[in-house]
Amino acid sequence: MKITLLAVGKTEKGPINDAIQIYLKRLKHYISFDVMELVVKRKGDDKEILRKLESEAIFKNVKTSDHVVLLDSTGKGFTSEDFAKQLQSYGNRGISNCVFIIGGPFGFHQSVIDRSDEKLSLSKMTLTHQMIRLFFVEQVYRGYTILKGESYHH
Repeated sequence: MKITLLAVGKTEKGPINDAIQIYLKRLKHYISFDVMELVVKRKGDDKEILRKLESEAIFKNVKTSDHVVLLDSTGKGFTSEDFAKQLQSYGNRGISNCVFIIGGPFGFHQSVIDRSDEKLSLSKMTLTHQMIRLFFVEQVYRGYTILKGESYHH
């Protein structure tokens, strides 16, 4: 199975990006994992227009066969152990590419919500998009160490 993280916006250089790179390097031992940053130029201040432009960029990078999971505070929350089981279930169900999406600052366009297969919440709190990237990559790494019975989790 391959995991792709689609993120609207760029991760700035600095400590958060450095930490993300550490976990991406570690993940290579377990799974194919790609990060794609989608840069969308704003055209005015209309939130709905921005969400629509973001959705167009997202759909250019999502195949009909992809399993799409939105990272959204309204999604289902998991413990780390349960998230590990969820990752395992994707593989068991024959999902070849699981695409997790971090939307823009105003959330997802309805068309993206309609296309998604599920929503996942990493926190009920509002977090920066850069922090979400780090937390998500770390939790995927943690999930695979849990599945392999490795000591990282404790």
